[in-house]
Amino acid sequence: MKKLLVTGSSGLIGSEVCGFFHKQGFEVHGVDNNQRAVFLGPQGDTRWNQNQLMKQLENFQHHEVDIRDRESIQNLVKSVAPDAIIHTAAQPSHDRAAAIPFDDFDTNAVGALNLLEANRQVDVSTPFIHMSTNKVYGDAPNNIKLKELEKRWDYDDPEYAEGIPETFSIDQCKHSLFGASKVAADIIVQEYGRYFDMPSCCLRGGCLTGPNHTGVELHGFLSYLVKCNLEGKEYKIFGYKGKQVRDNIHSEDVVRFMYEFYRSPKCGEVYNMGGGKNNSCSILEAFEIASKFSGKEQVYTYMDDNRIGDHICYYSDLSKMKEHYPGWDITISLEETIGQIVEAWKTRQAS
Repeated sequence: MKKLLVTGSSGLIGSEVCGFFHKQGFEVHGVDNNQRAVFLGPQGDTRWNQNQLMKQLENFQHHEVDIRDRESIQNLVKSVAPDAIIHTAAQPSHDRAAAIPFDDFDTNAVGALNLLEANRQVDVSTPFIHMSTNKVYGDAPNNIKLKELEKRWDYDDPEYAEGIPETFSIDQCKHSLFGASKVAADIIVQEYGRYFDMPSCCLRGGCLTGPNHTGVELHGFLSYLVKCNLEGKEYKIFGYKGKQVRDNIHSEDVVRFMYEFYRSPKCGEVYNMGGGKNNSCSILEAFEIASKFSGKEQVYTYMDDNRIGDHICYYSDLSKMKEHYPGWDITISLEETIGQIVEAWKTRQAS
């Protein structure tokens, strides 16, 4: 039986990874110490997902390990000797990072280095998949010529008609401290791939979402928006008239790509992992879709000040992913994703 090591195994992507690879016959080792609840408060708690994994997956083992603990990570990777490592653990909020810069950098940058070096020492040929972020591009996408439509902003430059490619610059822009720590991790993953020939990739995620997401105000756009809608809670829009655009990708489609990469890995690759233009929406458009499924109007207030380093418009060009892995594509639409999130929050409310 092949073995998989997954960090952040109780989070949105990590839990989806565990379930998917378990179905493929893997013995799954999850690494998670619920640090999300420390970073984001009780609403960010992921113990429910952890308990579900332990109940439902026969060949799943949980490890309560902090990825910042270098010795423990080295010992764990050595003892498990995995056939692949998928690193999804992170301090995920670019707003929160400013208040906890050391915790943010130690988690995002040093944590990645700890795992990479442990992997190299055990078996450098083991594929390493890193969940990065589109925040590595900082606010540079805001310099692209934009056009204002009725309910969204969009690119007004033919070069970006299909979205942001992997060749887009990460330099000379404002990232937020979170973006900077994720840049560091992104670059070190690439370097281990190129310098040590370690099969590896960075997946620069847009809005990763799905029914297992425990979204909060500082992280988890669609999940938190739906929660506010169902509870009649006020949602705060931060600037850009509520027309700021994100591309949203269901966690299942993310994990399906990870599996394709695992089966045919490359060294030091980078992919923009998002829903693409077809799965993009503004906040105002997301309000409408959520209301259609819930039957409730969205309660919200508008704040003139935008979040520091925020994107006005961002969606991923998926051309490279499809070219390298033609068997992969988006399979779950934006509307279907939001519908699933609505039903998942209703279930949590009922329980």
